[in-house]
Amino acid sequence: MSNLLSLISGPLDKNACSYFLILTIFFFVLLVIAFLSNIFVLIKNRKTLSFSNIIGGLYMIFTIFIAYFVNRLMYTVCVKSFQT
Repeated sequence: MSNLLSLISGPLDKNACSYFLILTIFFFVLLVIAFLSNIFVLIKNRKTLSFSNIIGGLYMIFTIFIAYFVNRLMYTVCVKSFQT
């Protein structure tokens, strides 16, 4: 029973940090795509854009940036915790 419990909730190895690295890369790519698409929409529809559309685009970029930053921070914490 003790072995099963340590297997389920025991500490992970350094390879588990790659999860945060993959998420960091994913959110960075998503951030670049969101930024470029918002620039494209601003250029293409500059005459018909409303203030709420601009705020929505900025909110989307901000939200994706927060997700990117949190995963980057978690990756750094994970890697630094294995350094001795």
